[in-house]
Amino acid sequence: MKKTKKVLAILSEFGYWGVELVGPLKKLEAAGYKLDFMTTYGKKAEALPPSYDTTYIDPPLGVCVTTESDANMVKEFESQKRLETPMNMSEYIPERPYGSAKNFLRELEGYNNKVKQSVTKLVSGYDSILLVGGSGPIVDMVNNQRLHELVLGFYRSDKPVAAICYGVPVLAFARDFNERKSIIRGKHVTGHCIEYDYHDGTGFLHTDFNIGAPPYVLEYVMSDAVGTDGQYHGNFGKETSVIVDYPFITARSLQCSHEFGDQLVNVLDNDLKRYGW
Repeated sequence: MKKTKKVLAILSEFGYWGVELVGPLKKLEAAGYKLDFMTTYGKKAEALPPSYDTTYIDPPLGVCVTTESDANMVKEFESQKRLETPMNMSEYIPERPYGSAKNFLRELEGYNNKVKQSVTKLVSGYDSILLVGGSGPIVDMVNNQRLHELVLGFYRSDKPVAAICYGVPVLAFARDFNERKSIIRGKHVTGHCIEYDYHDGTGFLHTDFNIGAPPYVLEYVMSDAVGTDGQYHGNFGKETSVIVDYPFITARSLQCSHEFGDQLVNVLDNDLKRYGW
């Protein structure tokens, strides 16, 4: 019996950028992959309105960044209501105990046993994990310990870990609880360069709070995480920036979505190990 090819896509409950899901999704589905969707607490994931607005001008780039074809793809996907009831990450992966917890050592041992069992079972059903970007991941993905454990599971199983835009910094913080070193240490990655950062207007769905500029500079986070043996590539001045340094596939921003999907398929089906530098 032929094995079903599957990818687990992680999305924010505070808004994802439409084409950063739909772009790679179209490439993956054309290659025969089925996508399952997961959010932190199983709440509906929604595309950020600017990501299907062809009149929206990106402040740092000064141009309309959403093409008519991309907007139509996003609106068509949203109309299918495939993100109404995503998988609930909190039901699969337990919460790490606080160091102040009573009987912390036993609590931590129990936690590690539960995580190993649940993550191993979950990862075994998928060929890859996809971390979708947008502003929302800043809120509920980047510093999400449950998601870190899930990413570590794919990494330890030597399965591709793909991330785009603000899904990328999840990789900087995903690290073994005892070793404390990022899994991208010594790797080549890309992500939002400083020139792509907003000065103001970073917002999220389901809240009126405008935090102004992003709360951290993604370029600095990634540059520090890869260390002296790795390299962050912003590729400012180039239309796209997609880097494959197996098992990681990283993409800078929305303009890279289709190329990102192509290279993820190449990693999965054609054994691509290096691309983009």
